[in-house]
Amino acid sequence: MTSSDIWDAETAQRYDESSAFMFAPEVLEPAVDLLAELAGDGPALELAIGTGRVAIPLAERGVPVSGIELSQPMVDQLHRKRADIPVVVGDMATSSMPGPYSLVYLVWNSLGNLRTQDEQVACFRNAARHLAPGGRFVIELWIPGIRRFPPGQAAVPFHVGQHHVGFDTYDMTTQQGTSHHYRRHDDGTVTYGASNFRYVWPAECDLMARLAGMELERRVADWNGTPFTHDSESHVSVWRMPV
Repeated sequence: MTSSDIWDAETAQRYDESSAFMFAPEVLEPAVDLLAELAGDGPALELAIGTGRVAIPLAERGVPVSGIELSQPMVDQLHRKRADIPVVVGDMATSSMPGPYSLVYLVWNSLGNLRTQDEQVACFRNAARHLAPGGRFVIELWIPGIRRFPPGQAAVPFHVGQHHVGFDTYDMTTQQGTSHHYRRHDDGTVTYGASNFRYVWPAECDLMARLAGMELERRVADWNGTPFTHDSESHVSVWRMPV
């Protein structure tokens, strides 16, 4: 499975700095709190572990964490920070790690990196294969901003900040999208980067989970447990393997 964009060495090297807002305590700590609670006394597996933004603080809570990651340069950055987290380099739809696990998780919209429905279905099945009976699969995913499109508009902003502006473009016939990133650096220069994704609705996720033998346990709007409503722009969903 190779539909995902693969982060190269240059991108991996500057990933933590360019994504500093994702490391902010108010963003990261609620996620780690919930994941540690769901893992309990068992081990956890992170799909698309990246540079260890979530895995490292979760391991520091005493949860044994392993990972699967498509980009070797991202794994290299992770192991520079903490070398004892085992990672398999491969795609999250088919690669495996020795298990079972009480928790498998996939955060920050990474499911969309798999750009076909077949791959996303395979990812849910792969998560289920790694889970012990009663284990949980957790994803964090945004709600596509399609309803914010007025007629004729080509893109919707997802982040407008002092150093970063991001827009998403969508093909609503294929559920394909591209995130366009414009970053302003301290020397005044601006760089452009893009990443591709397939967007998924919560109901489609539930069907993928059911095909993998899992049942929806809870869905909230964010890691703080905000109720999920029709106005929510993201969701944190938890599915459980039957005991």
